[in-house]
Order: sequence, then structure tokens, then C-alpha cells
Amino acid sequence: MDEHDWLARRFEGHRTHLRAVAYRMLGSLSEADDAVQEAWLRLSRTGTEDVDNLGGWLTTVVGRICLDMLRSRKSRQEDPVGAQLPDPIIGREGGIDPEHEALLADSVGLALLVVLDTLDPAERLAFVLHDMFALPFDEIAPIVGRSPGATRQLASRARRRLQGSPTVPDADLARQREVVDAFFAAARGGDFDSLVSVLDPDVVLRAEGGVVPAGTTRSVRGAATVASQALMFRQAGTGGVLRPVLVNGVAGMVVTRDGVPQTLFAFTVVAGKIAAIDLIADPDRLATLDFEPLG
Repeated sequence: MDEHDWLARRFEGHRTHLRAVAYRMLGSLSEADDAVQEAWLRLSRTGTEDVDNLGGWLTTVVGRICLDMLRSRKSRQEDPVGAQLPDPIIGREGGIDPEHEALLADSVGLALLVVLDTLDPAERLAFVLHDMFALPFDEIAPIVGRSPGATRQLASRARRRLQGSPTVPDADLARQREVVDAFFAAARGGDFDSLVSVLDPDVVLRAEGGVVPAGTTRSVRGAATVASQALMFRQAGTGGVLRPVLVNGVAGMVVTRDGVPQTLFAFTVVAGKIAAIDLIADPDRLATLDFEPLG
């Protein structure tokens, strides 16, 4: 085995971890793959002669690449907050594809990724690398160009932004499914009161596509407002088939017509109530999503 093959094999041992870091940083599966590939190119040019901890070195390299990508995205204003929901990972009711399990550790649901998208790039990096991957602040600091103390403050600010947001769903998947099924039964039956009863008073609905301009997301909040919106879902479901799915490991639903996905719903169920609904109905966006695990 030559040196290049040996290096490639060592890198492959870290690929899953690096992809998980990049997905949390970017919320995009394709961009995460691009970041990991760029890390490989940098490693192949640099070698490992001066690297004592390859995993840590690669994590910081991917973090730096993702930080640059987020800053570039922000400077071009091509992806303003709320413009597009993060990439969902879709699976069968029986479980997530093993390839995606590492990406979804620590309850990385769409609701969490949406909130992460509201953070400043440096805040997001400090929070993700420290709180999710236990990287010390003195290793994160050089990436963001701050002192370890200032980097700690970045993560603290990010943590405060996350507090109070419905990002961590109930662990009982069967209970999640009961709540989601009750939501659709009430929506299809036009039962406003039953809809309100399964919604958290501060529930947020984020809708991408459908009745909103392509490439944008509309957000509404409050049980009564969301219930009124949900009554329109029965029209979206008319003539379609409701198929239970997992979206980032939690209960979701896809509406299909003639086997073609029309609308994807991701739910965040907290304390037995729906606290967030993320909806993708843009045909162009749906065409980019990976429904292959569903068959």
C-alpha cells in the first residue's frame, strides 16, 4: 500500500464523523459532502507528518471550511434566514438508514437546524463543535479568531438562543405518531377544536413552497393560527395518500399522488403537543430530496 492509499484509508475512518459535523454546521447534505471533500484535498496536500491527532485536526479543518461557507453564504445574502428549510433526512417508520444514523445523533431534527440557521456563523461553529462534539474552546478559538474566553461567550450566546425553542422532541416515537395521526385526522375532518387540542399554544408552522413563493419559507405562530392553516391541509391531501415516515428520526408524513411526493411534513412533538411543523411543498425542492429509503 502506497502512502496515498494509506492516507485515504485513515481519512475514510473519519468521514462519517466529519459529515456529521458539516451537516450540523450547514444544514445541507450536499454542502456537507463538499466540505468533507475539501478537507480530504487539504489533507492530501498537507500530509500527516505534523499531525498528532488526525481526528481533531480534520474536525477543525472541516469547521473552518464550514465557517467560510457560512460567511460566504451570508455575505452574498443568497440564503437569508427563513429562505429555505434545512435538508431533511427521510426514513421508513421502522428506522433510519444506517448511513444516516450518525448524522442524526443528539436529536438533530429540522427544528434544531432551523434555529441554528439563525445564529451568527461564529456562534454556530462554537456551539456545534463544543456542545455537540466536545471540542475544547482553546481548539475552537483559532478557527474563529477569538480568545478561548470570547469563544466560550459565542457558545453561550448560541445556547441562550436555543433555550425555549422547540428543538428537542419527546423520546417516545409511538406517542409522537399518535399525536401526528390525531393532527391529520382532525385536519381532514375539519375539526378545528381537535386541532387546537394537539397543538402547543406557541406552535410554529414553517412552510416552504405550496402557497408561498418558490425558495422561500413562511412562518406563522400560535395554535389558533396554525389550526386554521392546517384546515387547508385536507385540500392538499385530497386525492393523495398519507404515508407515515421518519424525518430526521422523528414522526413525519409525506403526501403522495401516483407515488410522487407532493408535501413533506416534519413534526416536533414536545410534552405530548405539536410544538413545530416544518412543511416542504415546493416541487423543485422535493425533487432534490432523498426518498429512496422509502422504496
